[in-house]
Amino acid sequence: MSALFQPLRLRETTLRNRIAVSPMCQYSAHDGVPTEWHLVHLGSRAVGGAGLVVAEASAVTPEGRISPDDTGLWSDALAEAWAPVARFVAEQGAVPGIQLAHAGRKASTDVPWRGGRPVAEDARGWRPVGPSPLAFGEGYPVPRELSTDELPAVVGAFRDAARRAAQAGFETVEIHMAHGYLLHQFLSPLTNLRTDEYGGTIENRMRLPLEVARAVREAFPVERPVLARISATDWVEGGWDLEQSVVLARALREAGVDLVDCSSGGLVPHAKVPLAPGYQVPFAEAIRARAGVMTGAVGLIREPAQAEAVLASGKADLVLLAREMLRDPYWPLHAARGLGVDLRWPDQYLRASPAGS
Repeated sequence: MSALFQPLRLRETTLRNRIAVSPMCQYSAHDGVPTEWHLVHLGSRAVGGAGLVVAEASAVTPEGRISPDDTGLWSDALAEAWAPVARFVAEQGAVPGIQLAHAGRKASTDVPWRGGRPVAEDARGWRPVGPSPLAFGEGYPVPRELSTDELPAVVGAFRDAARRAAQAGFETVEIHMAHGYLLHQFLSPLTNLRTDEYGGTIENRMRLPLEVARAVREAFPVERPVLARISATDWVEGGWDLEQSVVLARALREAGVDLVDCSSGGLVPHAKVPLAPGYQVPFAEAIRARAGVMTGAVGLIREPAQAEAVLASGKADLVLLAREMLRDPYWPLHAARGLGVDLRWPDQYLRASPAGS
């Protein structure tokens, strides 16, 4: 039996296989509200056979959006707007998930196809916030430093978003602690220069992310899993690294996180990232072995045989695909055929299946 097509049980939720659609921002929302684009984008990948379909980074507050065109979960009305998407994904046999996020100092930027530069406050934008008043890069605004008194509201926003995610019908949530966004900014010594109880030692830098993890776990139904995406390294000397990620992963496991999604980078614009197929898989392998928590591998995983090898060798429990899922929403169906797995196609597509061809 193919390892890629073995079910994966997370609490009381069972994924039909080990293939997940990685959360990918679509920059196609209106005031945080998902549109028909999101229904078709996520729904087609559920039809295509993925076991888990994770909706994009959805902001827990309006100012936590990466761009003015991002989705959100800061109100009950937004949960209602997400409900048809979650329902359709589940009806196709996939587990619907959503990523909860706050962009921190990387907020208020334009969409990538317009250059992704900062959006001014007088042009739909806002002043971003962060753990310390350090701009992301040249031409980016200096964020307003969050006061200690403001941090409970950040935790509360994640808690409320988790509750709304359950209300919308999502069967899992992923906390975004990666890619240079707010929780990652608190973790890394490159962006966290605080001298209070949220800065300095690794225990202090982990304080806010762990408070968020515990709040999300408390608010989300106990039978449904909570995931966390981390950047296992900043790829910069003196920054966040694998050793610290192992410590964080252990603490996340103790906080009730069921799987750590192991990505990397995104904190600073000058990092040298050694892109290559499967370049982040060693992070998933190390964290799985050393932190005693299930992990997901992500990053230039393209071929079915490559994904199969990652799982069969015990380097991760799940693979998350991004670019390949954009190129081919039906990658799981095609992968099954390549690996000799008899996977049931949707009834409406049976004439195109191996059995019908």
